[in-house]
Amino acid sequence: MITARKTKLEIKRKVHERKTFVLYFLVYIWYNKDMNKNKIFQCDNEVTHGRGYVYSLKYHIVWCTKYRKQIFVNDLESVAAGYIKETAESLDMELVAMEIMPDHVHLLVSCKPQLRLSDAIKVLKGNTARWLFLNYPEIKSKLWGGHLWNPSYFVATVSERTEEQIKTYISNQKSK
Repeated sequence: MITARKTKLEIKRKVHERKTFVLYFLVYIWYNKDMNKNKIFQCDNEVTHGRGYVYSLKYHIVWCTKYRKQIFVNDLESVAAGYIKETAESLDMELVAMEIMPDHVHLLVSCKPQLRLSDAIKVLKGNTARWLFLNYPEIKSKLWGGHLWNPSYFVATVSERTEEQIKTYISNQKSK
C-alpha cells in the first residue's frame, strides 16, 4: 500500500513537472517569437539611466485652490508659474508641461523613481502657498481660513503613447 501511494505521488509529480515544462516552453516561444535578439529593451521615447536602473516616469498632476476661488488672474499666474518651476527644479523634477488656470494647476512632470511623489506635491503646494502669501498678502483676504490649496490632488501616470495627448490637453486648458 505504501508503494502504491509512492507511485501515485511520483506519477502526479512527474505529470506536474511535465505540464510546468510545457507551460514554460510555450511562454518562451511566445516571448521570443519575432523578437529582435540584439535588443533587450525597446522604447521609442527617451529613458533616463541611473546607477543600475533605467526609467521613464511621467506624471500628470492637478490640484485646485480652496473652494475653487479664482486666484491666479492677471500677472499672478506667471509669477506662480515661475515659482512652481523653480521649486520643481529644486526637487529634481523636470517640468514637461504646465498650465495655471485661475482656480487650478496642471503639471506634466518627469522625475526619478527615488522621489516620493506625495511628498513632492506637498512641497510644491506648501512652498508656493507660503511664498504667495508672503509676497501677495491680499490673496489671503480672498480665502476663508487662509488656505490657498484644497488638500487633495489628482495624479495619473503617463505612458509614451499618451504623453502627447496629455501635453495637448494641458496646453488647451485656456481655450476651454
